[in-house]
Amino acid sequence: MSDRYAPARELIDRGAIVSLSTDCNPGSSMTESMQMVIQLATLRMKMTVEEALTAATLNGAYSLRMANEIGSIEAGKRADFVLIEAPNYLHLVYHFGVNLVTAVFRDGVRVTLG
Repeated sequence: MSDRYAPARELIDRGAIVSLSTDCNPGSSMTESMQMVIQLATLRMKMTVEEALTAATLNGAYSLRMANEIGSIEAGKRADFVLIEAPNYLHLVYHFGVNLVTAVFRDGVRVTLG
C-alpha cells in the first residue's frame, strides 16, 4: 500500500477528466467500497464532494465509453443507482467509514436490501 495518491486536484485544474473506481485488486487496492474511494478522494486527493461523485459516476461511465447509457440519472439512460440513508449527499464523505447504502437498483429493479 502506498501513501501516495494521484494528483487529482492538479489534473482537474488543468482540464483533465478524472474518474474513480475501487479496482478491488488484492495486493494494491483491496477495497470494494466506492463510498470509501469517494471519501479518500476528498480527504487525500483534494477533490470536492461534487467532483468525487462525478468522478465515481459519470466520468467512470465516460472512461468505459458508456456515458450515453449510464453514469447519471437522465431520460433514456439505464436506471442504475443507489439509495443512501443520509440527510444529503455530503454525508457520503462526512460520515466516514459507515456504509450509507440502503438499496441498490440495476435497470430500475432493486437488487439488494443494502
